[in-house]
Amino acid sequence: MKNIMESDRSEKKEKAGIYIHIPFCKQACFYCDFHFSTSLKKKDELIEALAKELELRKDEFEGLTVNTIYFGGGTPSLLTIDELRFLIAEVYRNFKVSENPEITLEANPDDLSDNQIIELSKSPINRLSIGIQSFFEDDLKSMNRAHSSEEAKNCLSVATRYFDNITIDLIYGIPNMSLGKWHENLQIAFGYGVNHISSYALTVEPKTALDTFIKNGKYPAMNDELAQLHFNHLMSETEKQGFIHYEISNFGKPNYFSKHNTSYWQGKPYLGIGPSAHSFHGNTRSWNVSNNTKYIKSINETVLPCTKEILTVQEQYNEYVMTGLRTIWGVSLEKVEQDFGEDYKTYLLDQSRKHLNQQLLRLDNDKLVVTLKGKFLTDGIASELFMI
Repeated sequence: MKNIMESDRSEKKEKAGIYIHIPFCKQACFYCDFHFSTSLKKKDELIEALAKELELRKDEFEGLTVNTIYFGGGTPSLLTIDELRFLIAEVYRNFKVSENPEITLEANPDDLSDNQIIELSKSPINRLSIGIQSFFEDDLKSMNRAHSSEEAKNCLSVATRYFDNITIDLIYGIPNMSLGKWHENLQIAFGYGVNHISSYALTVEPKTALDTFIKNGKYPAMNDELAQLHFNHLMSETEKQGFIHYEISNFGKPNYFSKHNTSYWQGKPYLGIGPSAHSFHGNTRSWNVSNNTKYIKSINETVLPCTKEILTVQEQYNEYVMTGLRTIWGVSLEKVEQDFGEDYKTYLLDQSRKHLNQQLLRLDNDKLVVTLKGKFLTDGIASELFMI
């Protein structure tokens, strides 16, 4: 069994993460707007390009130590064990890596055969993020998921024997999903003893199949009241099971918070490798082109296919407020004053007063934290604290 210690705010600033985007899927989920292709024709070329981008960008993390590697997508579990080992080796070849890094693989249940799980457990990968979404067949079909309910349950039965550090994704707010059905989804998840759950409301992104279906009357519209009911039940039930609600969409047992995702919320540097991947370091953000062919061509010409921007002080403040409020660590008034100036601290307190009076926010040891009452409204609250 493999255990990764929880990340916390005291961790030194020289830590950094690497995200590797694998832009391939067997089929398109109706709600997804991430960059991916359902054709694997360019997979070999893409993997070589990922390795080359790692080499091209090795100097960007000079003086930093990589303590998390995250394979996201897309569906990274479509890669073979050898391909995953190759890319991990390329990270080690080009960067300084900590002694015990958290290495996460996003995976779909239909890719996790018994043998695949056993082989993964022998690899450097020590954390699985499994896209369950629902344990009910009708939900999976309505979202066009590639796996079945039986595959979801079977893969967890085996994976929990070989991996201690597992997170699963669950989707709530699905129209016509009763509270009882949502409750059963959660109880099934708890029954497998997973130590982390990421749970998101079903949302409608522009130009997705789901967006088209709703506009054409072929799928019911989203129901915010239902989503809030599911969210409140999610918070209540996970708390009973000993989970800590450490970020709006993330619930972890002690010592099982996602180190990689926590680094995003705490403003630590990360490097995004692959088409559409984003990077962040200090006040600089960049993102790669969202096109596999253009990405491969550019990398082969040793030209980084990315767009960069320098964040203004105002943009940095807004981002800190947004990410801070979503976590149990909140927004530090001291940090706001130190990093952005006294005027920003005064503005933040003025804008917060209404939400403090409504008990949607509270001041906790000089930190602004969202209350239980305000959690479902967090993004809206944060937007009202932004400096416009």
